[in-house]
Amino acid sequence: MSYWAVERGPIRIVPLLRAAALAQPAAPRLVYNGGPILTSVEVFTIYWGSWWQAADGATLSGELNAFFDYVLTSPLIDQLDEYSTTGNTIGHGLRSGTETLTDPEPTSTVSDAAIQQTLAQLIANGTVPASTANSLYFLYLPPDVAVTQGGAQSCQAFCGYHNASDNGVYYAVMPYPGCRGCAGGLAPFDALTSTSSHELCEAITDPVPGQGWYDDANGEIGDICAWQTRELGGYTIQLEWSNREGSCV
Repeated sequence: MSYWAVERGPIRIVPLLRAAALAQPAAPRLVYNGGPILTSVEVFTIYWGSWWQAADGATLSGELNAFFDYVLTSPLIDQLDEYSTTGNTIGHGLRSGTETLTDPEPTSTVSDAAIQQTLAQLIANGTVPASTANSLYFLYLPPDVAVTQGGAQSCQAFCGYHNASDNGVYYAVMPYPGCRGCAGGLAPFDALTSTSSHELCEAITDPVPGQGWYDDANGEIGDICAWQTRELGGYTIQLEWSNREGSCV
């Protein structure tokens, strides 16, 4: 599981301060743990709720789809090539489609278990494409809908996350950035592209959290660089950790 915490960085358990002087923490270093990576990611966007059919929602979903159409063949994906493994080269991806789901409407609080169940139903009834080794479903929620996962709630503990279901479906969950901690001073669209790029790069390099490229002390490629952004192609994206450069790029 990759959380993007509300204030900065992933959720951490902070140890008690030792009486002796603390050693300097080791520099971040992502290590490959032998699990899958997404070599040619196929993003399918799902907008849950009738709000996405109204004027503001329809505009925002269209802008997010255009963002993926750009970013999946952009230099952001090119820089992930350093995390290719033997026989598995990370390259450009594509957006395979989109769907707006209005039946059922999301409740005011949606659990991760409910999201997994909904995805399974959408795949089973053919509403969305069947899952492949490169499929990644991005699920966006409307304003005033909170997401819970592992006892934590969006806008209180995290701004987005990606995960893998027990049957191997890779997905990312994007609550609407309706709080200051998740907006980070950005317009909602820019906040969403920043969070989405964070989870996109993590899902490509570590689709089953902890089994791909991971740093036991610092988390995934995006966690290390949380809340550091730049502009690419007119979009706000997050910096990602580079082992090669030894920095966020």
